[in-house]
Amino acid sequence: MPCPECVGCTRGTQAPPRQPLRGQAPSACTPVPAAMRGARPAGFTLVELLVSIAIIAILAALLFPVLARAREKARQAACATGLRQAGMAFALYVQDYDERLPDRRDLKTSLPGGFRPWTGWPPSDPRGGWAAVVLAPYTRNTALWACPSVQGVMGGLVQVRQPLTEEPAGPAAFYWLWRFDRPDEPVPLDNLWGKTEQQAVADLQAAGNPQAGRPESPSQVELVVDPYFPRTIPSVPAAIKGKSVHFGGRNRLFLDTHVKHLRDARTEP
Repeated sequence: MPCPECVGCTRGTQAPPRQPLRGQAPSACTPVPAAMRGARPAGFTLVELLVSIAIIAILAALLFPVLARAREKARQAACATGLRQAGMAFALYVQDYDERLPDRRDLKTSLPGGFRPWTGWPPSDPRGGWAAVVLAPYTRNTALWACPSVQGVMGGLVQVRQPLTEEPAGPAAFYWLWRFDRPDEPVPLDNLWGKTEQQAVADLQAAGNPQAGRPESPSQVELVVDPYFPRTIPSVPAAIKGKSVHFGGRNRLFLDTHVKHLRDARTEP
């Protein structure tokens, strides 16, 4: 109903009100500017909302893989940092023990079934695996043995890196140190280079091993590989199954303490 004070007032399309008479109160109607007359109500239509959602979904699909890759790169870098710390611990141990790498037999405990805890340890045991225990005075940190990209427990054991001082699992150039803990006295590192190849092979390799070979320098000898190779100890049911956690490869610690990422295609037999 039109206001008595307005000319053509229809509550929303009214014209400016007349001046109130003397003694009368001003009109309650608020004039609407001409530019706003017939304007569309504010807000999104259903089509606009769907288009906005589709654009956000496309951007998320493009960005999430990039962010995931960046996060894995950060984990790979943290993994390599842990391996470098492990390499320094090995180097300090070698200096203290007459150029000899740690012997697995230095750890007198074992898991049920006689399985030595150098590839993993029960979650309830804070001491860690073999290398973590033997090198504890040099690291004070068992976390560096666990790769941040491999979390959780498999086979009842915490997944850890593999010190290559036990069974061979591939070409001798990549598993050369497995004989270090087999002699009655571990072979000193300063006696390895400078020998003839026949002498070195006799010291380190099992007789008749068709994969026997001798790297040319410590920079070619892998000391620790990340993570565990699945076929290294196939006789142990609880063996930790390895996988390529870092973009199709693994971080590897070499005997000269440098760390390098190598793809599996370059190292698998």
